Amino acid sequence: MITEIDFELLQKELAQAKKKATALSLIRLFLFFLILAIAIVGLSEIRLLLLSLPVALGFFVFLIIQFNQQKDKEAFIKQLMQMELEAKKRKARDLNLFRSGERYQDKNHPFANDLDLFGEHSLFQLLNHTVNQEGESLLVDWMKSPINSVKAKVRFEAIKELSEKQQFLKKFEALGRAFIGKEKSKKDFYHWLEKPQIWKSWQFLPMILGPIGGLGILAGTLFFELPYGWIGVWIILGMVFLGLVFQSLQEAAQVMPNEGDVKTFGLWSAILVNEKFEGAYLKRLQHDFKNQEVAAPEVLKSLEQKTFMIQNRFNLVYLIFNLLFWTDFFLWWRLLVWKNKNAQYLQTWEGSLTEWQVLISLGAFTSEEGLVQTIDWTNEDLIEVKNIKHPLLHPEKAVGNDFSMDAKNQIVLLTGANMSGKTTFMRTLGINLVLVNLGLSPFASFFRCGHFQLFTSMRNSDNLGESVSSFYAELARIKLLLDTASEGIKVFFLLDEILKGTNTEDRIMGSEALIKQLAAAGGKGIISTHDIELSTLESKLKYLKNKSFHSEILDQEIHFDYTIKDGPCPSFNAHKLMELMGIRFS
Repeated sequence: MITEIDFELLQKELAQAKKKATALSLIRLFLFFLILAIAIVGLSEIRLLLLSLPVALGFFVFLIIQFNQQKDKEAFIKQLMQMELEAKKRKARDLNLFRSGERYQDKNHPFANDLDLFGEHSLFQLLNHTVNQEGESLLVDWMKSPINSVKAKVRFEAIKELSEKQQFLKKFEALGRAFIGKEKSKKDFYHWLEKPQIWKSWQFLPMILGPIGGLGILAGTLFFELPYGWIGVWIILGMVFLGLVFQSLQEAAQVMPNEGDVKTFGLWSAILVNEKFEGAYLKRLQHDFKNQEVAAPEVLKSLEQKTFMIQNRFNLVYLIFNLLFWTDFFLWWRLLVWKNKNAQYLQTWEGSLTEWQVLISLGAFTSEEGLVQTIDWTNEDLIEVKNIKHPLLHPEKAVGNDFSMDAKNQIVLLTGANMSGKTTFMRTLGINLVLVNLGLSPFASFFRCGHFQLFTSMRNSDNLGESVSSFYAELARIKLLLDTASEGIKVFFLLDEILKGTNTEDRIMGSEALIKQLAAAGGKGIISTHDIELSTLESKLKYLKNKSFHSEILDQEIHFDYTIKDGPCPSFNAHKLMELMGIRFS
């Protein structure tokens, strides 16, 4: 489990950071007026006083850097504190404030729409610790991906190792939350990086001439009585030369990523290269930032500085320096040097950091939930679980169940009273299969599973826009399942109250035919139904077994134990439920 953050200590650190930032702000304001006074007095009376301006300006820049560091510390601490509060909400299954991922629902997906993966009170809300759209999208892709035991095993070892690095997990997530800026696509930036651009040798002339000439003109006017008009002439000449690189810098400014994104990538890479990993998967991802060719933290820090300068070229202070010393040439030269040397790495780094975000999410989830159970992936055609629980139910309220289907048992017919837990149990199996496919531990004390593809049919609703009834929607899902199984794909299916949109006689006949067809195609899974007549198939079909959930009526109340049992359900409660709701039977 994650060690709880010491809120009292963080509050003290936060207060100190705010206090330092306030003090630095006041000192900086005082220094600004001092610089202004030096400039006025120096220009009007004591010219030698102007020689102190570079020192004062240097100290002013130093104060700005220190102030920004304190503000960064504030942002980081605030996010650490917010993360701890969110961890408690997740633990209590209070998920209302988290992004729901509703837009990732997909009614045509083999299982995503039926298992509460996305939407309000969803698995996505429990898992998602990503901080930008790329990380979130990759997490969604992993959640929706087909069952792949090879990938799951590799991820499991990586996630297990990460879950033990609690400080690393916290720091990585808090840095991203504190500094990632407003979403901005980097597609145009990567395209710009690929476009060849050459520094022309003649551009060295204005790059060198600008600072020398600017300092000479200023010194001449201030100390040698050179007419001030020469400054105007110099600025006009500079505007002509600066126009030669203006468009190129503007194009770069428009496509450069957000400064906060680059800053975050740099900070992430810095903690990645300093962390020690044991697993091959994590070492491979780390190698992108820790190879012999280039130091990622330094490269990204340099890009952050250039991004800031280029995107703030119309700042008043920069404009003055640029017109006097033609600094755009130096900026353009440094940018091209950086681009030609490092452009090849950026997209690879972002892809790796996106993958790190997802792994950090899954590692944090594992640590928060204290998950340790391993998965026994087997080549046998079976599934066996013990004390399996639904991850979205409150841990203290969830009821665990044991369940198994061996190679001979292809289909379980699940009957039970209303609200007794049939659908929840099937979703429990399905969502735990999603968890183990992600590389996570299941919410179970034992989990053994063959290599199946998961398929569900539970929430089939009508669609007026497409003129589709719920019954037709269910038939379309069943056809997709039959087509999938007939292709030789080993399917584990979860079908809830099949064919409920038609009359009893047709439903029973259709259900029996479907059971036989699924078995013939090699499918394996659970079918829930209220048609107790279907339970007689157990005596006819050796591959079918009955299981059920029961209810008990005590003192005019219906009680449930939510525990799966062998055999068909002996009694149903719809009549009693209707009575309790006020429907009177004469």
